[in-house]
Amino acid sequence: MRRTIFTLLMALSCTLTVCGQTYTNHYPKQLTRLAQKWVKRGEWRNGFTKADPAPMVNLVEFYLQYHKNPAQWQALFQWLEQTDLLSIPAGRVPILGTTLTVSVEDGDNWCSQDDLRAGKGSESHYQKIDFMYVVRGTEGFCRLDHETSQPLSDYKPDRLEYSFQYDKLEQFTSIPGTFNIMFPCDWHVAKVKTTAESQNLRVLVIKVDYKL
Repeated sequence: MRRTIFTLLMALSCTLTVCGQTYTNHYPKQLTRLAQKWVKRGEWRNGFTKADPAPMVNLVEFYLQYHKNPAQWQALFQWLEQTDLLSIPAGRVPILGTTLTVSVEDGDNWCSQDDLRAGKGSESHYQKIDFMYVVRGTEGFCRLDHETSQPLSDYKPDRLEYSFQYDKLEQFTSIPGTFNIMFPCDWHVAKVKTTAESQNLRVLVIKVDYKL
């Protein structure tokens, strides 16, 4: 029965996807509740205890993508749990036995509110999911409003930039103990300056395959 329900809900979700962009508020309520319960049970953790999904993570997309591609997600969370994330050197680190690579980035938030007003820094991806985990410091993020944002140019694998309205941005921060996942539906700006005393941070970015 559970397998039948999952198959049905997967089919429903596919009907709501246009050009890789899924609008969260159009998900069936049954699918939303199923995803929330799944995340709360922690079946996805594979032993990972260091952080939880941030409040802005699209739990339905997380649920669907995990079940379409469990091997990568399981390897990702196992690596995060077993690795000393503060002592590893900055740079690109492969997750052995997979095609995944971790980008360990040390630096500062750079995007100011003036930069946002000037329309700088936006992106989304069709082929990859951005898994972003701050292990030191505070990172600022913005998520763009779909209705008032438009692509600025042709798609350049794997990146698309946007024009957007500053007053329509959803702004939030990410701190150690939580992680963000930016799916193709999450048109976003990362490394936005925050009100924290220091803008320096260490963030891990892992590109996970997006499965249609």
